[in-house]
Parts: sequence; structure tokens; C-alpha cells
Amino acid sequence: MSFASLNLSPAVLRGVEAAGYAEPTPIQLRAIPVILGGGDLIGSAQTGTGKTAAFALPILTRLGAHVRGGRPRVLVLEPTRELAAQVETAFRDFARFSDLRAVAVFGGVGYGNQRAALREGVDIIVATPGRLMDYLKDGTLTLRDISVLVLDEVDRMLDMGFLPVVKDIIGRCPKNRQTLFFSATVPPEIQAVASFALRDPARVEVGANRSVNRTITHAIYPVAHDQKFDLLLALLAKVDFDSVLVFSRTKHGADKIARRLKVANHQVAVLHANRSQNQRLEALAGFRSGKYEIMVATDIAARGIDVAGVTHVINFDIPANPEDYVHRIGRTGRAQAVGDAFTLVTPENAGDVRAIERFIGQKIPELKLEGFEYRPLVARPAATVPQRAQGSPAGTLRPQRGFRRFGRGR
Repeated sequence: MSFASLNLSPAVLRGVEAAGYAEPTPIQLRAIPVILGGGDLIGSAQTGTGKTAAFALPILTRLGAHVRGGRPRVLVLEPTRELAAQVETAFRDFARFSDLRAVAVFGGVGYGNQRAALREGVDIIVATPGRLMDYLKDGTLTLRDISVLVLDEVDRMLDMGFLPVVKDIIGRCPKNRQTLFFSATVPPEIQAVASFALRDPARVEVGANRSVNRTITHAIYPVAHDQKFDLLLALLAKVDFDSVLVFSRTKHGADKIARRLKVANHQVAVLHANRSQNQRLEALAGFRSGKYEIMVATDIAARGIDVAGVTHVINFDIPANPEDYVHRIGRTGRAQAVGDAFTLVTPENAGDVRAIERFIGQKIPELKLEGFEYRPLVARPAATVPQRAQGSPAGTLRPQRGFRRFGRGR
């Protein structure tokens, strides 16, 4: 099917074409008709499957092409400022051939420009809960005209402790509205929120919530703790990459990794909660443009990373929970592209690895990097070499996708 067959408005179809979208993804095919029909929805799909367009396109079609009084009619809640900025940009891109206006509202920046934009009139507000509540409490904004409420990345909002604020915001919206939940995973806690926020919602699920994208090849590299950074450098030296996302559990760890990578002559950006908004926006823009070949990020900040062409994800630190493993490696292999995800594990990570494998329902191959001088360590027995590397000596990699040729990445 094509986007033209989904009953989207001519102006929205022009925006889709200008944005370079060719065919709708499965989540878009299934969610768009429900939203156009006015029904409530819980939508879940793997990261990188087009959830933003799945709700933005039908919402813009339902709003029509012209501003109606300048009062906000759509509210989209996002857990992080990066996601709010990203989703607002998507709305503006899709609405470029209409007069509809979208504004992003989030913390980390001054209030003046945001207040001015809201007072000028806006159709769509994309907001983080905290900053939105500031404007609701001081009278800058009212939600009495909201006809569509979207809670995006609901699982992450709950993880970050936003539930009380989200309930307050929902209570300020008209009862006669359309409500949409979108999330990469749908844990039981979401059902509790849905019970008071949605009315007879349709359920659209694309793919298994716990599965990893089939276009991603992932592997574990056991290593002694004091050799982790040396192994990271060795992997980067052998990987033929376009762009690499490196995950750290902590902000301090991310800064330390970035400093050491810069000393090794890599172009590096850093993304975590202690960075200013201007620093975060510059880091994302530079990573997207290719100015930075490597981005070092923490989990919460990484929810705003939606960059086409991330060829490799490297978990310098194993994630705190299995759900974050799926989310992290989903930053590569997006929109059916191929990607590689490597995780550096030390002996004390054995339990975390088993938890991840149980969560995703499969074993993760263990590999050793050929030519790297490992120090002795106590680790799990090495698994067999994955399918794509069969024919190579056991425990080594041959130069295929992810190791296409030796030398620095492009």
C-alpha cells in the first residue's frame, strides 16, 4: 500500500513526499486508519519503525490545512527534551504545505521565546511534562480546546517518575477527546494509566516487544574490567563504521569515555542530562551531519537520538535492565537498515547477560577480537561463532558487515 491509499489529506501527502517517505511501515499502515476514524489507540512497535509518523500524519489530516483561532488542539507529551524537539520537527516537516503551527515546550532553556510562541497561537504543542505544568500553573496556557492527546514513549515516562504529573495533565484536558498511547514496550503499569485515560482503545502491536530487530547483528565481548577502554579502541580501529553510538551507564562515565576517545583522535559528541540544552542540540546536530563520528550517551538522554545511518552501537557498560538493551541496540538497524551492536562485558556482568538473554529469548554470541591481547579472566564458556562468521577460525571475526575492511571508519 502507498500513503495515498490511507486517506491522508493532499497537504499531508505533499509533506510526506517532501520528507522522502516512500511506503508506509507496518505500524503506520495499522495505526493511521484507527486514528483517522477518531478512536483511542495503544500502539507498540520496535524502535525505528515510524511511530512518530504513525500518529503525526493522521492528526494533521484531521486538523485540516488552516489555523482555527490559534488555540492548541493537539498535545503530545514526550519524556525528554530531545524527543520533544525531534517530534516537533517532524510535525513541522509534515505540515509544511499547510498553515498549521507546532511548538516544542521543554526545560533547559529560557521561558521567553516559548511563551511568545504560545501567545501567538499554535495548533500543536509537543511538550515535556515538567515545563508544560509551569505554563499551565502560571496561566500562559490552557488545555480546554485539546481534541487529541498523545502520550509518546509512555514506558519511559513512567520509568522517569512522571506518572503524577501526567495524570494531572490528563485531568486538565477535555473528557471528550481522542487519546493515543505510543510506546516501544507496554509493561503492566501502562494498563493502569490507560484505564482512566483511554476509552475502549484499539490495540496495535507490530513485532514482539522483547525482540531485537532482525537486521541487527549483536555480540558480546568478554574482557577484563581494566581492558574495556583498550578493547573499545581496538574495535573502533577494526570496524568500518559510518557513525557509532557508545553507551555509558553514568554521566561521569560518558564524560570520561569521551575525553579518552578525543585523546585518541576521534571526533566525539557527548549527550547526557548534565549537558545544557544548547550543548545537547549541538551534539545531536553534529552527530547527524557527520561532524562527530562517535556519540557517547547515557540511557535517558539517548531516548532523543533518532539518527539515520548509525551503523554501530557499542555498550561500553551493560545496561541496568534488559528493556534498555533492546532500546539501545535499536538505535542502529533503523527502518530495515542493517547494523551491528557490541556489548563489552566483565565477569561480574554474567547475571546481567543471562537476564538480557531471557528477556529477548535468545543467546547472544560471544566473540573475541582477533589480534587483541586479552588478560586472563573468568567468563562464561564461549558460544559458537554466529552464522555470518562461520568458516572463520573459532572465536574470530572475518571482515563482513561491521568488519568490512580494516582501518578507521569513514
